[in-house]
Amino acid sequence: MTDVVRYRVTGMDCASCAAKIERAVRSAGVDDLSVSTASQILTLNVARSDKRLSGVEAAVSKAGYHLTPIEPESGSAETMRPTHMTAGYRWALWIVIGLNVGYGLIEMIGGFLAGSQALKADALDFLGDGLITLFGVLAIGWSLAWRARSALVQGVFLGGLGMGVIGSTIYRVFTAQQIEAGLMGTLAFVALAVNVAAALVLIPHRAGDANVRAVWLFSRNDALGNIAVVLAAGLVAWSGSSWPDLAVAFAIAGLFLHSSWVIVRDALNDMRAPTDN
Repeated sequence: MTDVVRYRVTGMDCASCAAKIERAVRSAGVDDLSVSTASQILTLNVARSDKRLSGVEAAVSKAGYHLTPIEPESGSAETMRPTHMTAGYRWALWIVIGLNVGYGLIEMIGGFLAGSQALKADALDFLGDGLITLFGVLAIGWSLAWRARSALVQGVFLGGLGMGVIGSTIYRVFTAQQIEAGLMGTLAFVALAVNVAAALVLIPHRAGDANVRAVWLFSRNDALGNIAVVLAAGLVAWSGSSWPDLAVAFAIAGLFLHSSWVIVRDALNDMRAPTDN
């Protein structure tokens, strides 16, 4: 009979991260696993004495993430080991949270002022990243059940924001509105700079070339959205049409909704899992 081995994952905040962690675990020879983006927990259905665990920890670390074992106590209860976070790393995460949430609010207001749905959708990405990172910092040491419940609320909230942007974008399809392409492009350029700043803040606290590369890959994915908004602003200015803005808004908001759904799905699965309360 196999045991259940759980790890808290530091650095995972999206479905793409979960997929990379799953590939890393499988590369170490373990196929019976689940990765929850909601509770940021990796679960392996293997014996605790399994020699492959050291390989799993090394593979996940090489992929750019950190695993902290969740130790079983008496009965079915589990407890977290003390976090590996240094004071510097914790402050870096708070700076990243401030950058993402702060600029997300600024970009959302800018989206209304510029009449740009793409800016509003990109603002959601900033807000989502910031709130997920905030959850990761605050939830250290929480039980799996409480992490899942909190993540469920967060996923539903983020999904509601995403649906709001989708709905207003559909409304804009049928109503003409002048878009301030200059303001739209400027805010998108600043968004790109904020993403680069967040990466620079994190890199000194991620050991190893692979971990540094993981920070840049994550920032690159966010930057692609910023660049898409910049290109849309250029096309709006060139063509005088709002369609480039609407197309980018649908694409970014759709990806955001998918991430929100993954959080809700994983949270519900975690809540059904046998664990302590």
